[in-house]
Amino acid sequence: MTEIAVMLGGNLPGSAEAIKEALKKFAAAGVEDICTSEVKISEAVDCVPGTPDFLDMAFAGKWAGTEVELLELCQRLEREAGRPAIHSSRESRILDCDIIFFGNTVLDTPRLTIPHPRAQMRKFVLEVMVQVAPYMRFADGTTVKKALQMLEAK
Repeated sequence: MTEIAVMLGGNLPGSAEAIKEALKKFAAAGVEDICTSEVKISEAVDCVPGTPDFLDMAFAGKWAGTEVELLELCQRLEREAGRPAIHSSRESRILDCDIIFFGNTVLDTPRLTIPHPRAQMRKFVLEVMVQVAPYMRFADGTTVKKALQMLEAK
């Protein structure tokens, strides 16, 4: 089993329910020992002007599958919630699932980058991630807790 940390969010009507449903489906798909953060409201970042605020939360757990299998699960849950298979990351969505960490894996492929490439620079990610995985490390060795402290000090 590999320790994972995933970010869930959405900013359309029904997102709160979609996030709750996704957590149930992650558990049903085999994610064990799920620990969840609080749900926070965050301003949209790097989105089309006028994009509504997001609901954001994180969870940590254990997964027996591969990184790609987890990615495929995330993408399936997004589609089941109503997100188009082909979409812009700058648009509103009912559900967004991002793998932030997959154990100590460092991966950079056209399909998947782990740790998530922008997580370390985004306060809204770190604020919920620190609640479930403060000790997990980015590729440069910085922990989630330290990355949040560094952002808050700026």
